Amino acid sequence: MKKKLTSVLAAAVALAALLAGCGGGGNEPAASGSSPASESPPASPSESPSPAKVENFTMSLRHIQIGEPQKFRKAILDDVVKKTEEEVPGLKFELDGVEDSVNRFTKLPAEMAAGNPPKIMSIFGGAGDTQKYAKAGRLLDLTPILEELGLKDKFLNVLDPFSVDGKVYGLPIGGNTEGIFYNTEIFGKYGLNPPTTWDDLIKAADTLKENGITPFAVGSKGAWVPNMTINTFIGRLAGPDTITGFTTGASKWNSPDVVAAYTLYKEWVDKGYFTKGELGKEYGDMLNDFVAGKAGMMFDGSWRSSAFKNDAVGAAVAGKVAFVPLPPLPNGKGDQTSVNANYGEGYGFSSDMNENELKAVKAFIKNMYSDEMQLRGLLEDGVLPSMKLSEESIAQVSDPIVKQVLDVLNGAGVTFPHFDSVVQSKVYTETETQLQKLIAGKATPQQVADAIQKVQDEENAAAAK
Repeated sequence: MKKKLTSVLAAAVALAALLAGCGGGGNEPAASGSSPASESPPASPSESPSPAKVENFTMSLRHIQIGEPQKFRKAILDDVVKKTEEEVPGLKFELDGVEDSVNRFTKLPAEMAAGNPPKIMSIFGGAGDTQKYAKAGRLLDLTPILEELGLKDKFLNVLDPFSVDGKVYGLPIGGNTEGIFYNTEIFGKYGLNPPTTWDDLIKAADTLKENGITPFAVGSKGAWVPNMTINTFIGRLAGPDTITGFTTGASKWNSPDVVAAYTLYKEWVDKGYFTKGELGKEYGDMLNDFVAGKAGMMFDGSWRSSAFKNDAVGAAVAGKVAFVPLPPLPNGKGDQTSVNANYGEGYGFSSDMNENELKAVKAFIKNMYSDEMQLRGLLEDGVLPSMKLSEESIAQVSDPIVKQVLDVLNGAGVTFPHFDSVVQSKVYTETETQLQKLIAGKATPQQVADAIQKVQDEENAAAAK
């Protein structure tokens, strides 16, 4: 699917749909034939009727915006929560911050199975999350709400992973692409070219290693982190259409081209291109090592651009970081300008709603999915908008790394999704388990691919029943 920036960030009018409360009412007319003496005298100000009692209610809101790396996204959520509480009488949100993978693979599945998910929840698109829960009747159909709020045509072409049979059950908050952040000061010190070609990338990795600097910082204790690199290796080596074919059977994890992606990753492990002891490193450790100059590069999502602001966790390297896509891979299939473009994370809403809660949901959607908040996400957190923004809004981008991210997308002839937004949950969990075995030297690339394909076959067969 073509994703030129000119179409991805098409101009659109500003959002102006607001929820309005109903109220007011007049006095009943005097009964026919009544005399002035029988009429009640006007009430004095001290005797005016008391306002209707507001019914207080609470709503659970599960989010994954926890920790320093998510502080900008959490600030946006906090502002939306405050505004929504002010608009809906009696409403009080109970925020529950949970680490991403814990929410996605442990807490939320258990809550969905028991029929008691949060009223509003962080959710991912795809067969393993939104689509599965929607088919089970656990998620609210948002289609009529989008129509009512005038948002139906405001989103980019990013709602398919959150839809079933043409109905929308979740809304992506924004998107990202994944590529290489590199330290321009370190590269300059060793006379290295930006890693925009394969030869320059490998030369940089070898030179850094020879000088005691880790080529790529990585924290693989959470296997989703190295899975970002694997995903792009697959998209480039096997072709960008490969990933969407896993659930249909059109693509196989144990095909030679996909095995080649795992083989390349293992070669980089063996060459010492990644942080030593990466399986014991957290995602935050990866950024710390990069900021401290212990590594010259890191492969990460474009959201990381916000870490390199003067007031952020990576302020020590502010102005010394640049972003490029993975360069074309030798012998890669398909368009080698292709990049990952993922709109996987968003919000879903429980199908079990009373009237007050439904009012709150509508207000939350109106406030979260607005031109203002989409622009804030782009400017403050480097999150690519999931909705159409005007050219005037895009022109406000001044962060050099965010501009580089937008240039990368503009230069990509084709984009492909991250497989975690495509495949079933059990399949994705298996990719994490097997990748960690590969890194630890406990499985070969072929064994890894065979094990993942076995689970994929089982899940595809179950879906076909």
